[in-house]
Amino acid sequence: MKKIIFNLTGICCLFLISCNDLEQHPLDRFTDVNFWTSEAKASAVLNQAYCIMGRYPNSTSQIPQYYPIIFDMERLTDNIYFAKGTDPSMVVVGAADAYNQLFSIHWRDCYQGIKACHVFLSNIDRVPMDANKKERMKAEARFLRAYQFFRLTTNFGDIPFFDYEIPLEESLVIGRTPHAEVVKWVRSELNSIVSILPTKQQYAAADNGRITKGAVMGLLAQTYLHANDWANVSATCKKIMDGEYGTYNLLPDYEGVFLPQNQYSTEILLDIAYVDGVRTWDAMRDNIPISQLGRSSEFAPTQDLVEDYVMLNGLPIKDPNSGYNEDNPYVNRDPRMNAIVYHGYKWKKPDGTFVTIEIDPLTSTTVDKYVPNNLFSSPTGYYLRKWYDPTARQSDMASGMNIILIRYADILLMYAEAMIEQNQMNEQVWNATIKKLRERAGFTDPNALDWKASYNQAALREIVRRERRCELAFEGTRLYDLRRWKTAEIVLNGRPRGAKFANNNTEYILATPRTFNKNRDYLWPVPGSERDINPNLGQNPGW
Repeated sequence: MKKIIFNLTGICCLFLISCNDLEQHPLDRFTDVNFWTSEAKASAVLNQAYCIMGRYPNSTSQIPQYYPIIFDMERLTDNIYFAKGTDPSMVVVGAADAYNQLFSIHWRDCYQGIKACHVFLSNIDRVPMDANKKERMKAEARFLRAYQFFRLTTNFGDIPFFDYEIPLEESLVIGRTPHAEVVKWVRSELNSIVSILPTKQQYAAADNGRITKGAVMGLLAQTYLHANDWANVSATCKKIMDGEYGTYNLLPDYEGVFLPQNQYSTEILLDIAYVDGVRTWDAMRDNIPISQLGRSSEFAPTQDLVEDYVMLNGLPIKDPNSGYNEDNPYVNRDPRMNAIVYHGYKWKKPDGTFVTIEIDPLTSTTVDKYVPNNLFSSPTGYYLRKWYDPTARQSDMASGMNIILIRYADILLMYAEAMIEQNQMNEQVWNATIKKLRERAGFTDPNALDWKASYNQAALREIVRRERRCELAFEGTRLYDLRRWKTAEIVLNGRPRGAKFANNNTEYILATPRTFNKNRDYLWPVPGSERDINPNLGQNPGW
């Protein structure tokens, strides 16, 4: 799949948006009779649809940067404090309106991806090629289109929906289709194409990254998860776990899941392909310690997230029997907390050596030192390690490492949560899900690993929600979890906290207050720029 992206540099410039993102330029160079004459040209259009699954480039440099959408979603949650005065920060403090670019960019990207799929599906039958491969490619395009529609309806609710290439005049008057109808169509598409697509193991290595049966069913499970449809969540995930749609397993090392040498591992159901020197992303440049070639810190983990990582004995830090010491807070903690850089963190450099990161304002003499209201140092006293690519270009942290969208760990967590909500969690399910994830993370204490008959539903719900947060931190799932749990109005209001570095290290850092309006913010607004063109789109409540 990565090889194919090299052929896209001449194609990408053809997908230009017009004023109305529902109907872009006709893309005549794609629909011209002379274009649809070879499999290679058709593949180029399909692969452009794959590219747009991530995001359009956010630069016009020779090697464009594609900012991963998962980081957009994380910046809106309690996992992250985003300090810069840009569009996402306006959203989290409640100051955004319908013209905020965060909303319009996501709307634009999704409809551009849908447009690419419609162009492909409208023309592929004109191409002389193997019939079976053609059907597979159609199924890939249908998945990509369903993925974009699901992303749209999850964020915006009712949306303009069409499963064909609509003309410009129709796009100027189209209304919105109810959320439930869009999701019903997405599920129908996924169930229709799963039998056509290969499993992960049936693809050749050159096709790594293409849509598989497992990706289809993983997305289907997510559609049920977002609806709290627990019976269908558990049934779908169990089939994946049983190997009906390909072989999936946890990678032995948690940290290794997010390293370039393990791309396309058996843990990955769906990801976005990047290529060093061709299609890259550089988000880590503004998240890692300054001493390790970070430019500034604008994506800083919160104390609230740090505190959700349990002790090695499995107990939350607020449990009086946990052994937690507030004066030595980072010892004997969930090993997955190594995703976050704290004072005293042992940072592994690209050459394999380690350096200690010093952040404490009372003792540090390094550039990583916490300084209040500083434009460069971390505003919370924490930096990010997860997603750091040691092979990234050192001058600007441009990385060609893939971004994961769905992985097997999430399947296990979805299954565990669904069984808990149906009051069907037992030792067998626990061992196949929570225990397996904790063992992989590095827990060894039986108190953290073993099933307890005393667990009730409330206790199990707390465990699985904390497990989701820590296992999947910085992977773009947190906001969707808070929405479906209806807890966003609780955790996204108030002041985010940083490390205990305020007032001579006697108090926790308090950041700018967040605001989440439960009567408005569970849905994003229809972008104002779209309503200016088409008033029939209406608007979501409160916007």
